[in-house]
Amino acid sequence: MATEDIDPRYADLDLWSNSEALRALYESQVEGLARVSSALPAIATAVEQAVPRLRAGGRLIYAGAGTSARIAVQDGAELAPTFNWPRQRVAFAIAGDEAALLQAMEGAEDQTASAQARMSQLGVDANDVVIGLAASGETAYTIAALESARAGGALTIGVANTPNASLLKACDHPILIDTGAEAIAGSTRLKAGTTQKVVLNLISTLIMVRLNRVYRGLMVDMRPTNAKLRRRAARMVMSISGASQETAEQALATAGDDVKLAALLVRGLDRAAAQSLLDKHDGNLRSALDETAPASR
Repeated sequence: MATEDIDPRYADLDLWSNSEALRALYESQVEGLARVSSALPAIATAVEQAVPRLRAGGRLIYAGAGTSARIAVQDGAELAPTFNWPRQRVAFAIAGDEAALLQAMEGAEDQTASAQARMSQLGVDANDVVIGLAASGETAYTIAALESARAGGALTIGVANTPNASLLKACDHPILIDTGAEAIAGSTRLKAGTTQKVVLNLISTLIMVRLNRVYRGLMVDMRPTNAKLRRRAARMVMSISGASQETAEQALATAGDDVKLAALLVRGLDRAAAQSLLDKHDGNLRSALDETAPASR
């Protein structure tokens, strides 16, 4: 198993100076990130298949154990504040349950029955998208979760760092990032974990872009829940519409802090008309703005 191999380059890591050790560890991380490039076509295909199911009301469900589970929770938990993705449409299957997020519970990764029970509890169906992660690709809990989800009709995506891993055979869309041996043998919290985080960033961000939650590089579905985010929302409306700060803030107040609605209100629409236009275009702000643009002469 590649992630368990000893890399002779790092055999004397404990003897090196801080600067030498840090340079070598950094280079290992960069090497791992470079391996993500070869997985981009598989990621694109997985996203293409996932979007219609999520557009139909499905959930994003993450499954994993140990480091992989913690990385998965970080990605999924950030979808609501960043993209206003409904919290009830994100779920997790974590070996050892939530307690394992703060304290390692290594034995939990062997509990296949627990994974099957979690999928049953969630009532996974054909609209759901389940992403399972395991650096070794042999984590029994995660494989069982993917197999159960697949049997329930869900779209399954597997992310592993070891070629020919069982996890990659247990899903519809296998994504391999072959990162090889770690600087500290078996410590997949290093480059394997880093690449898993990057892959999840790519998957979830592109999904949200395709679901019309991003416009011109802006998180236009974000909901401003504190002072910093309210300032950001106003800047977004100003950037999109060219409005003054005062006008943008007034539009946001009328729109209930909805950036998309506020941008359309600045165009002269009332709230009901703006909402109707967004609904017509499935939340696509670009298309809605195009429809309100003055006809060229």
